[in-house]
Amino acid sequence: MAKRDPTDVEILSQIPAARARDAAERKAGLRALSARYDRATRRVVLELTNGFLFAFPTRMIPALAHRSATHLADISLLPGGSGLRWDAIDVDLSVPGLLLTAMAPAQRIQELARAAGKVKSPAKANAARTNGAKGGRPRKTAA
Repeated sequence: MAKRDPTDVEILSQIPAARARDAAERKAGLRALSARYDRATRRVVLELTNGFLFAFPTRMIPALAHRSATHLADISLLPGGSGLRWDAIDVDLSVPGLLLTAMAPAQRIQELARAAGKVKSPAKANAARTNGAKGGRPRKTAA
């Protein structure tokens, strides 16, 4: 069965939630205000919406590792500051993805799991109620 395109009313009803998510991501610093390539250190420097500066070495990103300084300097922000774009080499990178790349793999998994644990959904609420009706989480026993 083919999916149908959403109606204008459905699209318009989603705009407030999308704006709220964007505002939360801006406040959390998951958007860039500016980006530049620093030739001296071969790093891309981002100014984030929360005031933090974040720089990463281009050698750490395979798509950028062996590019010329001229190509790397031709950087632009995606609309809303959600990512970086290099038109000449056809590379797009998301700001949240870059921030996660700076973490060690174990830290990245831990942070993603922490964030996923905060998600609220009807299915999660039902599972918690069902578990609670069974007596809840078993107590830890001393080894």
